[in-house]
Amino acid sequence: MAAPHEYSPLPPFKRTDHCGALRAADVGREVALWGWVAARRDHGGLIFIDLRDREGLLQLVFNPALAAAAHEAAGRARSEYYLAARGRVVRRFEGTVNAELPTGEIEIAVTEAHILNVSQPPPFPIDGEGTAEDLRLRYRYLDLRRPAMQRNLRRRALAVQAARSFLDGAGFVEIETPILWRATPEGARDYLVPSRVNPGRFYALPQSPQLLKQILMVSGFDRYYQIARCFRDEDLRANRQPEFSQIDIEMTCPQVDDVVAAGEGMMAEIYRRVLGIDLKPPFLRLPYAEAMARFGTDKPDLRFGLELRDLSAAFAGTQFKVFAEALERGEGICAIALPGAHQLSRRELDELAEGLRARYGLGLAWAKIANDGWQGPIARHLGDAERARAAQAAGLAAGDTLLMVAGAAARVRPILGDLRLQLGTKFKLRETGELKFLWVVEFPLLEYSEEAKRMVAVNHPFTAPHPDDLELLDSQPLATRALAYDMVLNGEELGGGSIRIHNPELQLKVFALLGFPRDAALRKFGFLIEALGYGAPPHGGIAFGVERIAMLLCGTDSLRDVMAFPKTQKAVDPMSGAPSEVDARQLHELSIKVTP
Repeated sequence: MAAPHEYSPLPPFKRTDHCGALRAADVGREVALWGWVAARRDHGGLIFIDLRDREGLLQLVFNPALAAAAHEAAGRARSEYYLAARGRVVRRFEGTVNAELPTGEIEIAVTEAHILNVSQPPPFPIDGEGTAEDLRLRYRYLDLRRPAMQRNLRRRALAVQAARSFLDGAGFVEIETPILWRATPEGARDYLVPSRVNPGRFYALPQSPQLLKQILMVSGFDRYYQIARCFRDEDLRANRQPEFSQIDIEMTCPQVDDVVAAGEGMMAEIYRRVLGIDLKPPFLRLPYAEAMARFGTDKPDLRFGLELRDLSAAFAGTQFKVFAEALERGEGICAIALPGAHQLSRRELDELAEGLRARYGLGLAWAKIANDGWQGPIARHLGDAERARAAQAAGLAAGDTLLMVAGAAARVRPILGDLRLQLGTKFKLRETGELKFLWVVEFPLLEYSEEAKRMVAVNHPFTAPHPDDLELLDSQPLATRALAYDMVLNGEELGGGSIRIHNPELQLKVFALLGFPRDAALRKFGFLIEALGYGAPPHGGIAFGVERIAMLLCGTDSLRDVMAFPKTQKAVDPMSGAPSEVDARQLHELSIKVTP
């Protein structure tokens, strides 16, 4: 515990500057600083302390001849003590300049110093890397002192500020929507909140403000936005959290081009303000079907090649049993051609094959293209003609390796798309420093869920069908395209949206295709259907993930690195212990009984 003279509810003087913001131009100024002791060095007379605040580090010099009381305080200071200091900015002596530190040309000759609070020895070095994440999350308040985390959260804040600035300037009105609302089936499980004053009834935390922003369009707010908090009870991973933020946008009577232009303009403003990078809209647009055929994913990373190749026609009439049987079932052969500059050993190829077999029950056929022909386990099963056709279709050259999988395209393409990303990472093909933005457009409206045994919405149930495909809703609903679009950057989906259904009868028809007959749809969504019946204008919009944007701006691959207090993959906060038990009295007030 701090001694009484080392504790004060108020600092002894006002701060004039931040440590990391001072430079050589400030030499001669009197400054006052607060911060944590990052390092202390006692040279037997002079004491040096590196003081850290949100802007960075600055060296303080304590000379007993200049200020004996300040020198005595520095002698008692230890790592992570919180210190207030005043003094003059001076140049460091020749030979002591630290070129790796932005403040490395200067130091503070301290005339007054106070220990404002002491610290226990920290469980990990604040300025170090490599600390286990569970320990960092347990002591998150210490982890957040790290310069990298300070930088990440400040970049996130600046990104949100830039988004607000752009949207305000484009005539959008910021409107908050409720956190306590009603449960609606939107894809993920809801987080439920019991109502004490309405026993047996529950609010749901919003998965998104989707229906509310549509109702705002009906209400006459023709351009809306919100930095919206969203909640989804689903299995977690590095880029998924139970609660997150969206930049939510909606507008009246837009064409797809209008929503795309707003998204591109906002993203350009974010990158200009945060990183000083001038993006060059418009971004590439890629139909969903083409993205899946070329890259095996609806969020392709365009920084490198290794595109998927359909070799079904090349192997027509093959005698190789695995390929022949797949073709007879109406399936195909999909492949990746790995250039000769990126070689896989026989062991690595065997490990890839075993991985596909263990995870998906699929075989990997491979062949290396040598100057004197094909080499590998399947080479002897293939005739010269089919080898030639495959080489032409895949663009093969001597030294290349051909990786092939047989099966239904809908199943095989995503698997090879994942393998493509693994290879891109292994051979550092993704480390180009490029920003490859694109829009994926023309998603399917519906898909069949084997788990639910019915059709489900690819985007959400309120997405409008493509006007050219309206007749397909009756005859071929799974062939119907949607007026939906996603913005993708370097293999990460930044945001997605759609033009919405604004006609109540069309909305009821789509609900029916999704397994909600009219009566069930009216019970769950009656307020929306009713609102659409009062002259609802056409409308559409998009939502961007704040954490996804911040993650890419900060060059990290985990949302936890851009959130102040994230949860683990088990949805637990190690710092506070949430979720926690509550006492019986609270449960009784809520008419809830917990069973083992």
